[in-house]
Amino acid sequence: MSRIGKHPISVPAEVTVKLEANNVVTVKGPKGELTQTFHPDMIIALEGNVLSVSRPDDEHLHKSLHGLTRTLLNNMVEGVSKGYSKDLEVVGVGYKVEKKGTQLVMNLGFSHPVVVEEIPGISIAVPAANKITISGIDKQVVGQFAAEVRGKRPPEPYKGKGVRYAGEVIHLKAGKTGGKK
Repeated sequence: MSRIGKHPISVPAEVTVKLEANNVVTVKGPKGELTQTFHPDMIIALEGNVLSVSRPDDEHLHKSLHGLTRTLLNNMVEGVSKGYSKDLEVVGVGYKVEKKGTQLVMNLGFSHPVVVEEIPGISIAVPAANKITISGIDKQVVGQFAAEVRGKRPPEPYKGKGVRYAGEVIHLKAGKTGGKK
């Protein structure tokens, strides 16, 4: 058995799960609604408020899909009930961010401001001039959007300036040393 796949998922009272034909699962909660289609061989069962995933046999593909399916379902349930968020920090002299309407405007040391448009399902908050919070109900979309924002100016290895995840450790390289003759 898959170590992750065999664990049941407890569904909170405020969340409703609907199983349809061809393994289409719709999860609706206070934060929103997510729908996803899973591999047709996976067996998804809802008994009361417990969601479980099983596989038909021990074929390599089914073993791989077992834990993945369970994790994706758990992320959907957690997303519509609690939501997900990623925090980013902007480090550097003169680097700052602000939100104008649905746009994130970042001054990152370029000759022009970098503008990122908010996408559907994502909300951006700027609690301070050097902090960004990206939140939403879909874990994959939140992570991908945070990676794209970080990619506008990733931390450089000598001074650590740039956009980084909160708590990310940047291993700094030693600079040049004066050569002796």
